[in-house]
Amino acid sequence: MAYHRHAGPSSYTVGTMSERFDCHYCRDPLHGKKYVQKEGRHCCVKCFEKFCANTCAECRKPIGADSKELHFKNRYWHDSCFRCFKCYTSLVNEPFMLKENNKVWCSKCTTLEEAPRCKGCLKPIVAGDQNVEYKKTVWHKDCFTCSQCKQVIGTASFFPKGDEIYCVSCHEHKFAKTCVKCKNAITSGGVSYEDRPYHAECFVCATCTKKLGGQRFTAVEDMFYCVDCYKNFVAKKCGSCKNPITGFGRGSNVVSYEGRSWHDYCFNCKKCSIPLANKRFVFQNEQVYCPDCAKKL
Repeated sequence: MAYHRHAGPSSYTVGTMSERFDCHYCRDPLHGKKYVQKEGRHCCVKCFEKFCANTCAECRKPIGADSKELHFKNRYWHDSCFRCFKCYTSLVNEPFMLKENNKVWCSKCTTLEEAPRCKGCLKPIVAGDQNVEYKKTVWHKDCFTCSQCKQVIGTASFFPKGDEIYCVSCHEHKFAKTCVKCKNAITSGGVSYEDRPYHAECFVCATCTKKLGGQRFTAVEDMFYCVDCYKNFVAKKCGSCKNPITGFGRGSNVVSYEGRSWHDYCFNCKKCSIPLANKRFVFQNEQVYCPDCAKKL
């Protein structure tokens, strides 16, 4: 009696010898004994395992003539050794993946192993899991929590700070500047004046409430005014031309004397019109004179 075994690209026959043959390797007679015929040669079971049998890729032991053998890409396994490297499930007649070091993996473990890992719990994120991704890092939705209060942020707004993630409330309390005017946190944007922070909507003209960020303005005792309101309601009037002294453009230099103010280009002798800014002058009868003209009065 004989039966055939397939071993990858080649095959062999196992049977009980009824004729006169000797083992090809040890020369022991095979008559009446179990033998293996492979590639035209007859050998005893012991020599088959020693010289001819394939080595199991998992246990590294010979795959004997009586063992069931599985093969894939010139690699061989006992059927009992053909199990998932991760979960140990038998993969006989099951789909599998051959990975590094000749290890076989089942489909489920392969999917879990290749899935991205949550930065929070380090477990795989598989298809169907709700997740949050930020700068090539991914979390389960419920693992995406505030570094301060530990509450789940999920898909709500957040603020990154180095390797930490903060919810809006914790970021405001921990890092955000406080507006000088309304005393509330400045979460984005804002205006700074003399190193003092303001919300853009709080940094406005004291008269018309026009936003002053990026605009020309004048500060008077912690009050801010746009150019027009400062000119019309706050600025002093020139003692000569009676127009407002704004400090902008021509006439940005001001001459002041005994509570009165003039544009520097208006501060001239009443009689001869010589400019007197930064020069000696005489103030008489509410008028300005040069010393020479004052002597002739």
